[in-house]
Amino acid sequence: MAALSRALFMHRINLLSQRLANQIAAGEVVERPASVVKELLENSLDSGATRLDIDVEQGGVKLIRVRDNGTGIQKDDLALALSRHATSKIKELADLESIGSLGFRGEALASISSVSRLSLQSLAAAASDGLAWQVQVEGQDMEAAVTPVSHPEGTTVEVRDLFFNTPARRKFLRTEKTEFGRIEETVKRLALSRFDVQFTLNHNQRSLHQLQAARSDFEKQRRAGLVCGPAFVENSVFVDMERAGLRLWGWVSLPTFSRSQADLQYFYVNGRIIRDKLVAHAIKQAYRDVLFHGRHPAYVLYLELAPAAVDVNVHPTKHEVRFRDSRLVHDFLFSALHKALAEVRPEDHIAASADAAEAPANQPHSGASDDFYQMESQKPLTLSESSSVHQLSDYSRSAERGQYYQPSAQPRPQLDSLAKLYEADEEIPPLGYAIAQLHGIYILAQNKDGLIVVDMHAAHERITYERMKAASLNEKLKMQPLLVPVSIAVSQTEADCAEEQRETLLGLGIELERVAQESIVVRQVPTLLKDSNVEQLVRDVLSDVLEYGSSERIQAHHDELLSTMACHGSVRANRHLTIPEMNSLLRDMEATERSGQCNHGRPTWVYQSLDALDKLFLRGQ
Repeated sequence: MAALSRALFMHRINLLSQRLANQIAAGEVVERPASVVKELLENSLDSGATRLDIDVEQGGVKLIRVRDNGTGIQKDDLALALSRHATSKIKELADLESIGSLGFRGEALASISSVSRLSLQSLAAAASDGLAWQVQVEGQDMEAAVTPVSHPEGTTVEVRDLFFNTPARRKFLRTEKTEFGRIEETVKRLALSRFDVQFTLNHNQRSLHQLQAARSDFEKQRRAGLVCGPAFVENSVFVDMERAGLRLWGWVSLPTFSRSQADLQYFYVNGRIIRDKLVAHAIKQAYRDVLFHGRHPAYVLYLELAPAAVDVNVHPTKHEVRFRDSRLVHDFLFSALHKALAEVRPEDHIAASADAAEAPANQPHSGASDDFYQMESQKPLTLSESSSVHQLSDYSRSAERGQYYQPSAQPRPQLDSLAKLYEADEEIPPLGYAIAQLHGIYILAQNKDGLIVVDMHAAHERITYERMKAASLNEKLKMQPLLVPVSIAVSQTEADCAEEQRETLLGLGIELERVAQESIVVRQVPTLLKDSNVEQLVRDVLSDVLEYGSSERIQAHHDELLSTMACHGSVRANRHLTIPEMNSLLRDMEATERSGQCNHGRPTWVYQSLDALDKLFLRGQ
C-alpha cells in the first residue's frame, strides 16, 4: 500500500491527449448504440431536418447511419465539427442561459468518433458551388481528412464498429435484440417530440418503422397511437391548458388504463424528453385517489415555457432539467391534470370503449370478491365513532339503519325509463337505465348502445367521498392544540425551512416554532390528524416543501380519512335496491367527478357494446 502511494505521488501532471480526452468524455455521452442514435438525431433536428432515415446493423454495433435533409455543414466547418467543444448552437453565456436547441455541448461527434470509425458527408444549403464534402477520422491523433463526395442537400453520419478500440466497453453491451430495442425506444421518443418530421427506421436492411409527418390534430393522435399503441389513444383524454406563461398539452390515460410498470410515460419540456422527480411527483399526486395501488399512469405530455425559465445544462445526457420556479411548475402540472381527470365523465369512457375493437388487456377487472365488501374493517361506523366528524353524510346513517340508498334525483318508473330507450327524440343518459340487480352486488343497466355493469358499493363510495370532500372544502380547516407540544430534532436545513415557511405550514394546519438551531416544536395540527404520528407527518411535510416547494400530505391524509368514512357509509353487498333507486345512483354517477373509479382506484363500472356482445355469441358470422 505504501509503495502504491509513493508511486502515485511520483507521477507528474500531464496534459491528456485529444483522443484520450474524447474517450473519457465518451464514457458520459456514448453509453451504448442508442446513445449514439440519440445524439445524431438531435443534431439533425437542430439543423431543421424534416426527414430522418436511420439504418442500423447488428443492434448498432456494426453500423449506425443517420441521413437528414437539414441545412448541412459547410466545407470549412466539417473538420471542426469533430472537435471537442465545437458547436454552432451557442456562442456566448447569454445563449447558454436560454437554450432553444436539443444539443449545445459540442461534445457528441468528437466523443463518438473517438470510439468508432466515423465518416460525415454533407452538402450545405448555403454552399455556392453546390459541392458536397466528406470528412473521416483516422489515426491515433484523430486527424480529419476532407474529400469531395456526391451527396444530396443535408447530412449523413455513418458510425461503424462502435467500441472497436475499447473492448472493455463492448463487453458491457447486451444482445443485439436488446440494444436494438433501446434504439427503437429512442426513435419513438423523438418521433413523439417532433410530429412534423418523417422518421424511417431500418434494421439489418429490413424496414421496421415508417412514420409520416403529422400536422393536423388527427394525424398527431394517429402517430401517438402508432408509437404508444391504439389502446392508449382510445383510453386517454386530451389536455390543453395554459397559465402564467406555461402551457401543458398532450394525452393522459384514463385511470382504468393503468400499467404495472412506468413504461408508457413520455414527458417533454420544450420538445426535450426529460426524467424529473418534480414532474413525476406532480403527476402522481394528480392520480392520487383514482389509481389502483401499485399501478402507474400512462401519458404523453408536452410542457412549453420560456427557455430562460428552465436550465437544461444539468447532466451530460440532457435528460434532467432544473426549473427556475419549481413550485410554480409543480402546482401547474398538478392542478391541470387533476382538473382534466376530474372532468372525465362516463360518456368519455363509453366513447373510448365504442371506438376500441376490444377492451384493453391490462384493464383491471371490475368485480372484486365478496370478501372485499365484507372485510371486518369496513363495518359501519357507530354514532359514537362518527360524532366528532361533522362531514359524515346521511349515507352512512341510512346504511346503519338498514335503509336503502337515498336518491338525490327524482326516480322514474322502470317501464317509463326503458321506454325512453326506444324513443328517437329522447336523449339517453350515458349510463342508461337500470334493468336489474345481480347477486345484490351489481347493477345491470341498458343504454342505447349496449350493457352497463355497475359495482354499486364502489360507485356509491365515490359519490359519498366526493360529496364529503366538497363539504369539507367549504369549511375552515380546524386545528387541534397539542396538550404536550412535540419537540422534533431536525437538520439545520429543515429548521430553516420550517422558519421561512411558517405561514405556509400554518395554512396546512401545522403550527410550529423553531426553538434551537436544529430543533422545532409542533404546537397545533389539523383536528382530523390529531391521532396520527405527528413527528413523522411534520418530517414528511418539511421534506416535500424542501423538494417541491409545497406539500399535499395534509390533504392526502385528510382525504384518506374521508375515504374511509365514505367506504363505511356506502351501501353494502346483498342490499336490495329498487329500480328507481338504481336509476338515481346512475344519475349521481354521471354528475360526480371521477365516478369511474372508487376511492381505492378500482373501476366502478364496465361497458359492453352490442357489437362486442354480438362477437361473443358469433352473431352475423
